Amino acid sequence: MIYGERIRFRHAEKTDLPAFVTWLNDPEVRAGMAMHLPWSLIEEEAWFETMIKHPPDERILCIEARLGDGWFLIGSCGFTNIDWRSRASEFGIMIGEKAYWNQGYGTEAVSLLLRHGFDTLNLNRIFLRVFSNNPRAIHCYEKAGFVHEGRQRQGEFQGGQYVDVLLMSVLREEYARASGS
Repeated sequence: MIYGERIRFRHAEKTDLPAFVTWLNDPEVRAGMAMHLPWSLIEEEAWFETMIKHPPDERILCIEARLGDGWFLIGSCGFTNIDWRSRASEFGIMIGEKAYWNQGYGTEAVSLLLRHGFDTLNLNRIFLRVFSNNPRAIHCYEKAGFVHEGRQRQGEFQGGQYVDVLLMSVLREEYARASGS
């Protein structure tokens, strides 16, 4: 487990898949992702079987929030396509439980994953893509130290219109300065 103040990360289990499917079938949750179709449990099970064959550092982490004396699954996050020579990786996150939106859980999860990426995995650069019509996510990433480094104009088609895809990253030295490491 990787612990934060109010959250923890753990690897995904097959028993998590129904929650993932529920989230991926919610248009509001899916709007922040590069998915445009609903997702079935069979498709999620196939994805899971492929994902668990990835190296452990590239497997999806479940985000759980403390709920009384227990823990409640609220989302997922992780690194993909880690380039060990360049020490860089893309980052992704989904807070699927909308009751946990706008309460700082996403910000805490991003910060905790950055700490894991820089302090445990020894990454030098962590980057992401975010849609320009997702100001809540952009604000969260900026608070965590991500800087804008590019824009793919009209890079995504959503809801009958094209939106820009923003490229953002944070470097180890920027993270260290901001966190006092």
